[in-house]
Amino acid sequence: MNPLALTIFLLSLAIGTTITLSSFHWLLAWIGLEINTLAIIPLMTKTPHPRAIEAATKYFLTQAAASALILFSSLINAWQTGEWNINSLTDLPMNALSIAIMMKLGLAPLHFWMPEVLQGISLPTGLILSTWQKIAPMTLLLQTSHLLNLNLTIALGLTSILIGGWGGISQTQIRKIMAFSSIGHLGWIVVILKFNPLLSLFNFMLYIIMTTAMFMALIAMSTTKMSQISTSWSKTPALSASTMLVMLSLAGLPPLTGFAPKLLITLELVKQNATLLASMIMLISLLALFFYLRLTYIITLTLPPNTPNSLLIWRTPSKSLPPTAIMNILALTLLPLA
Repeated sequence: MNPLALTIFLLSLAIGTTITLSSFHWLLAWIGLEINTLAIIPLMTKTPHPRAIEAATKYFLTQAAASALILFSSLINAWQTGEWNINSLTDLPMNALSIAIMMKLGLAPLHFWMPEVLQGISLPTGLILSTWQKIAPMTLLLQTSHLLNLNLTIALGLTSILIGGWGGISQTQIRKIMAFSSIGHLGWIVVILKFNPLLSLFNFMLYIIMTTAMFMALIAMSTTKMSQISTSWSKTPALSASTMLVMLSLAGLPPLTGFAPKLLITLELVKQNATLLASMIMLISLLALFFYLRLTYIITLTLPPNTPNSLLIWRTPSKSLPPTAIMNILALTLLPLA
């Protein structure tokens, strides 16, 4: 892609997110979300492959439907209350709005577009879709967290954790696994959203750090399938070892960074007398732990046939190494440092 065009699209992404973050009016928030959606579609189709075109089409249709629902419910709310203020919402528009925003985020059961879209696009665009694109809708949810319907958030959060674990087990494509991982993590974030919005924000920030580290490692190793990951150890042992630890961090194993949000969310739920809910989400997240452990097993404990030690190739693209190393350190050591 032309560097000028790429710069324009990335700037549009930044501007769209900034507009939504700084808006106090539903129309402005909607405009920011639309700029975000329209800026990422050319990035998805920069490799003119049928899968990429299909992914961009699916993404556009679902995001357009969610945006229409946001506009419709904020219009109904303005009709009822006479205000476009983000915080002045009545019950019915609030439920419709939160469902539309969760559809934009890719929470279950509105998640069907997410694995398909992520599978059809390149890893760098997948990184933007999994992290940057979620900032604006998540901010809107955080701003309206005190108005959310508790039963709705818990139901969607639980469903997302379940689908995120269950869906990832049967996958061999790493991008689809990352999509289901994203759905599961967003489930954890949404479950606690009504109880403690600050904890949700903390969890979301750590999710962005860990997902960025994982995608950057995959980009550096140029791997998109499990079969490619199994041969990565003989090519880049150091990067493979750190990627394995990032996967365990995403799984939430102590003493890595990913353990912090799970521990704090469980403690908060127990404090709120929701012990049964805390037990359920911990049990369900064992499903996700299974596929992360399977990935770590494949990346570290399997060696491809016919690779004598004398022919090991120690190579990693030098440009991508420093940022990947920084993100890996953040994704692994934030809990011990704290």
